[in-house]
Amino acid sequence: MRSGGRFDAVRSPLRWALRLAPAVLILVAGYQRRWMSDDGHIYVRTVRQVLAGNGPVFNAGERAESSTGTLWQWLLVLAGLPGADIAAAAVYGGLLLTAAGFALAAWGAVRLHNASRASRVPRAPRLLLPLGALVLLALPPVWDFATSGLETGLATCWIGGAWLLLVARPRSLGTAFVLGLGPLVRPDLALVSFVFLGAQWVSARPSWRGALAGAGAAGALPVAYEIFRMGYYGHLMPLPGVTKEASQSLWARGFTYLGDFTGPYLLWLPALFVAAALLPYCRGRLFSRGRLSPPPAPSTPAPAPELAPALAPLLAPVLAAVVAGVLCWVYVIKVGGDFMHGRMFLPGLFLLLLPVFLVPATRAWATAAVGVGVWALVCAGGLRIGYEGLIGPGGIADERGVYVRQNASAHPVHHTFGGYRENAAFARDVRAAGRADAPALFLARNRVDADSPSVTAYYATLGLNGTVVPLDGAALDPIGLAYPLAAHSERIPGRRVGHDKWLPDEWILADRGAGALPAGFREERVAAARRALRCGALAELRSATRGALTPGRFFRNVVGAPGRTSFRFPNDPLRAERQLCGAKAP
Repeated sequence: MRSGGRFDAVRSPLRWALRLAPAVLILVAGYQRRWMSDDGHIYVRTVRQVLAGNGPVFNAGERAESSTGTLWQWLLVLAGLPGADIAAAAVYGGLLLTAAGFALAAWGAVRLHNASRASRVPRAPRLLLPLGALVLLALPPVWDFATSGLETGLATCWIGGAWLLLVARPRSLGTAFVLGLGPLVRPDLALVSFVFLGAQWVSARPSWRGALAGAGAAGALPVAYEIFRMGYYGHLMPLPGVTKEASQSLWARGFTYLGDFTGPYLLWLPALFVAAALLPYCRGRLFSRGRLSPPPAPSTPAPAPELAPALAPLLAPVLAAVVAGVLCWVYVIKVGGDFMHGRMFLPGLFLLLLPVFLVPATRAWATAAVGVGVWALVCAGGLRIGYEGLIGPGGIADERGVYVRQNASAHPVHHTFGGYRENAAFARDVRAAGRADAPALFLARNRVDADSPSVTAYYATLGLNGTVVPLDGAALDPIGLAYPLAAHSERIPGRRVGHDKWLPDEWILADRGAGALPAGFREERVAAARRALRCGALAELRSATRGALTPGRFFRNVVGAPGRTSFRFPNDPLRAERQLCGAKAP
């Protein structure tokens, strides 16, 4: 009855249901937790500037790349062309891409296991059970960042699609092109591109001409965009990478971030279930059916195992996913983690779970799936962080919970801050100034005279700031996510992760203010800041980001991008003046 009988008629729909269930479930869970982060609204302003004809900038007149996810930004531009609500497109587009990533991962698992089985004895497709998918579906951060307006959904889709292509079409130039897109999805995903492209080479073993063609296909778009980035923005990376010091090492803080993610959900428990099933499975697969040389008889010398050529296309995608996932986690730990709970570990976790996303319905794997399933029910139903809706003691936030509370809305997409009076009052003040069409500079809620024809607002909640400031005005932030001057200031030790920089108000008055100084500010400090802005590397930074983009300026931006990206200056205006201008100390 195993072929053509009633059992097969039931088994085929069951196979499809198990394969599609993860994508359907994340679609439901993500929709129930839909929201828009403040950082998601940073993308929205840049997209509005593009659609208004001002170019891919956050503020007209200053070339700053505030969007970490380049491809995500341009996908939102495409969504906005016919007039779609950009914030809604970011939320629901991210959700659909997350579900697509889960579906592509499941398809890749099916192709991997069926190809493995067919290479031994042709049989009907086997029944596959969700295992790694259960781990992902149980975690609240996965539900939260299925939307959020950020590039996480695109990253999930790209990783799932890239892995599927690596499994199914390792010899295709189209596969090389897709694998090379990692740094345009997120700069740190260049690690994944590098590992996956190496795995493609191991699987395909192309000629030197084929290898060059593959390298050209993989690098064409990222290299072209990097040249554009260097010439247009004058930097090697998006401005948030400069702000957050993506090249620094903050291991202790990174391990704190790791514990904040793995501890509350007892992630070691599903890892044990997977390992318990994986070790005997790997041993059986590698040392059976002639794929590796079998263990020698006791009387014969032990030869070194040799990898059969047929094994490479099956093993390379598995090892590539694991290696890439480990590298992603190591990088996140190295740079000190992030201020959003769990977010930066999600791409690496997805990669680590790809080889076991779906597993064969053998006794060992089924036992593991049951164990992980029980953990998943407990985790999804009750395991939570201890600071829901708040910023935790380590500066790590339940980001969705914070904005749900501050907006007094279960699904905050367009932020009103009905539960946070300070932000709501700031928004009212800035909008009123914009309607009056008069120059104004807001230092938080303190309004002073501005050296601009429109509204300039200096406020830490940058997404909100960008929403309320007119497109011909300037929405600036002291952290430097979209403000080159703040991004290149020195990091302040001990501050909250992701908020390590805070440019003093004197710099804003020197850069954008006019007229008499407000009460509480010292003339000598503002004057020192004004002089520093005209000296050395700081003057060159302003020319690179605000000067007319002539061919000569583009070329100088490209040549100077490495030094400009690494340039930092002291927060204190008096020290900055002495360092940049050579002025004598008072």
